Amino acid sequence: MYLMAAQTTAVYNYLRLQAGDSRGQKPYVFGKPLSARHAAAAAAAAAVLGRSSARGYYNSGKPRYAGPGGAARACVVDLRSDTVTKPGPEMRQAMAEAEVGDDVMGEDPTVNELQKIAADVFQMEAALFVPTGTMSNLIAVMVHCRERGDEVIVGDLSHLHIYEQGGSAQLAGVHSTTVTTLPNGTFDLEQLESKIRHGYPDPHYPRSRLICVENTHNIQGGRVLPLSFLQEVRALADRYGLSVHMDGARVMNAAVAQGVSPSTILQHTHTVSVCLSKGLGAPVGTMLAGPKDFISRAVRCRKALGGGMRQAGILAAAGKLSLLEMVGRLEEDHRNAKTFAQGLLDCDPPLFAVDMAAVETNILRFRLQEPSLSPSEFCARMGQVGEGEEAALGQGIQVLMYPHFGNSVRAVWHLGISPEDTQLAIQKMQFVASQYLQEKLRAQ
Repeated sequence: MYLMAAQTTAVYNYLRLQAGDSRGQKPYVFGKPLSARHAAAAAAAAAVLGRSSARGYYNSGKPRYAGPGGAARACVVDLRSDTVTKPGPEMRQAMAEAEVGDDVMGEDPTVNELQKIAADVFQMEAALFVPTGTMSNLIAVMVHCRERGDEVIVGDLSHLHIYEQGGSAQLAGVHSTTVTTLPNGTFDLEQLESKIRHGYPDPHYPRSRLICVENTHNIQGGRVLPLSFLQEVRALADRYGLSVHMDGARVMNAAVAQGVSPSTILQHTHTVSVCLSKGLGAPVGTMLAGPKDFISRAVRCRKALGGGMRQAGILAAAGKLSLLEMVGRLEEDHRNAKTFAQGLLDCDPPLFAVDMAAVETNILRFRLQEPSLSPSEFCARMGQVGEGEEAALGQGIQVLMYPHFGNSVRAVWHLGISPEDTQLAIQKMQFVASQYLQEKLRAQ
């Protein structure tokens, strides 16, 4: 059921090493700088993979940390993902008190209420509660592409294409063709149109059925798709009789960033998948929304994929709070991300490159301008308590983030990170930059 742990090593090949742990189960080297032995292992692994030492982040658990002496306790600022959010007291109480029934029989009142709320918020005819975003996207592909050998058009850097284990082909028998994902998460519309197959039922080719867009765009750093782009994609799809599905895992972030209702965005799509367990703070769940006949078929696909849950109202109660009470606070995450991005630009020495215009929501991608400091090493230094850190900063600070696509670093803000936490992360970043410069000068 949980396919999100999958990744495509053709895009991400990040070394899994932990200092002193030859099993290679952790993504970072915490507790001490990279030794010659680990550096050699990293080089060997990269050579085997034929890529640089950068791997995806979905298969990594939370590492165990130690300070310089192995026993120091530190303040942890977890910027790995907005999936690390935990339900607060109010949400836990709502879950504990939820009225439940058998949802497979359609008898869980809390699930039914959540689905109605979602349909109203998205201005869709109906909605379905699904365990995960990956399952939700797969169901959408299965319903839109009804015959084996149908084809979906996706961005080459989309979550659906990179991180969902090729489920469309593996489980649904649906072929994918890709268009180039531009830096802002959009496609070139002429290229998109060129990917549409013609001449069905010519037996040589698959049949184009579906266009998938992603909003906000994960790999491209939380970029918000322009409404004009979505309008043009929908017009193109209508011209050729295709459907448009939005992987809207973070579409509520997009709505907040653009200052519009979710329905203003979703009017240009036929269906949408919206995650409740990222910035909205629920522990589990995604809403799949669309026309009533689409959702009727989606119920069957959900059951076939093992997603039919029984007394799921315990989870749906958290989802209700997510949609009704957690959307407005996403703006705070966006502000915190911009604050940290500005801190990177203000850093002395100037080690970081950030496009402030691209910092639109809660995901930040930045690059290191010092060739000798890799994203992997930078993340390792941010995640360990360095020598002299407690004396310099008054406490140890461990900031967790990941090496990312294109030799960059990714950091994600969420409800577990306050403005004060963001300032701690800036302090740690400045300390790491200063320490690195001092080491470099001593080595000259």
